[in-house]
Order: sequence, then C-alpha cells, then structure tokens
Amino acid sequence: MFIGHFALGFAAKKLAPKQSLAMLMLAPVWLDAVWPVLVALGVERFRIVPGDTAFTPLAFDSYPWSHSLAMSVVWGLLLGGIVLLGTRDRSGARVIGALVVSHWVLDWISHRPDMPLWPGGSKLGLGLWNSIPATLIVESLLFVAGVAMYLRCTRARDQAGRIGLWALILLLAVSYLGSSFGPPPPNPYAVIGPALIASAAMPLWAWWIDRHREVV
Repeated sequence: MFIGHFALGFAAKKLAPKQSLAMLMLAPVWLDAVWPVLVALGVERFRIVPGDTAFTPLAFDSYPWSHSLAMSVVWGLLLGGIVLLGTRDRSGARVIGALVVSHWVLDWISHRPDMPLWPGGSKLGLGLWNSIPATLIVESLLFVAGVAMYLRCTRARDQAGRIGLWALILLLAVSYLGSSFGPPPPNPYAVIGPALIASAAMPLWAWWIDRHREVV
C-alpha cells in the first residue's frame, strides 16, 4: 500500500495527540524508509517486472530485514522506545510502535505471498494488488477515513495550517494516482531515490503542518 499507510498516520493523531504528525506519518512508512537503504547496500533485492501483479511492476525478491513481521516488531519497539525516551509519552510510544507494525499488516493484505514472517521464514500475502479496482477502492477509503479523523481532532491555527494540510493531502493523492497509472520505472534507482526523498520530505512537511494546527 501507499496512501493507506499515511491514512493510519493521520488517524492516529486522535490516539496520540501529544505526538507530532511528523512522527505519526513516519512510523507507518518506517519499513519503506529502511528498505531503499538496504537495497542500495545490496542487503535486499527487488526487480521491475511489469505484470508481476496487476497494480505494481515491482517484484520484491528479498526484504527480510525491512519487511518481515518479526523485524517490523523489532523496528516498532526501537522507534517506540526512542519516542518514549524523548517524550515520556507512554501511550504515544505504544501508538508509534503499533503504527510501524501496521505496515506489515497492510502490505500482507496488498502483496502477493512475498511478505516473510521472519528472515528466512514462510511468506504470506493476500494479493489485493491482483485487482486494480479493489486496490484503489480500499486505499482511497482508508485515506479518506484517516484524513477525516485527523480533521475532526485538530483545527488550523492560521492559514498556513489550513493550506499546508490540504496541499499535503493533494500531493499524496496525485502521487498515488501517478504511481498507479504511470509507466513502470525505467530502473531500480528510479524507485530508490524517490522513496528516500519521500521518507524524509513527508514527515518534515507534516511537522511543519502540525506547528500550525492544534488538537481540539
């Protein structure tokens, strides 16, 4: 999934009001932030195979350290522990840890059986990506629900908080549609680079937005 992960970040503001939207947006995509680094280092591998699933041409051959269930729990404990040490917000830290693990759950729903339970373990996947209409419907509904929950529990302090939020929502929606209907990437580097940029830029943007909004 793509915007489905960000949807959970928006929705989680209600459960962790003390946490910055930046951390709430970073946590559910943390595995995807780790993944391109490990690919660049040669630890994990993927190929561009048009038709691998109906929705995406990316074939994930090996990503046990970023995307296995066991490692998602480890990453969740790590990120949640950092949040706990930095903020002393126990409930917020639990939400951050759960958001990290939620990435595996949503990918398990989306992917064909390529999601490992642990490094070297069995691989699972329900294959939502085998249907483009079903994928678009499920992710879009998740995204709309997540944004609606965020809007209900926050309000803009100023114009920047209003415009900045809707600009981010629009960018995520346009990026999603572009990746869904655009041509396959020409090479793996065309995937790794944007993934790294998005993993850094989206949380920074969310942090700026959060400074211009307040919890109701």
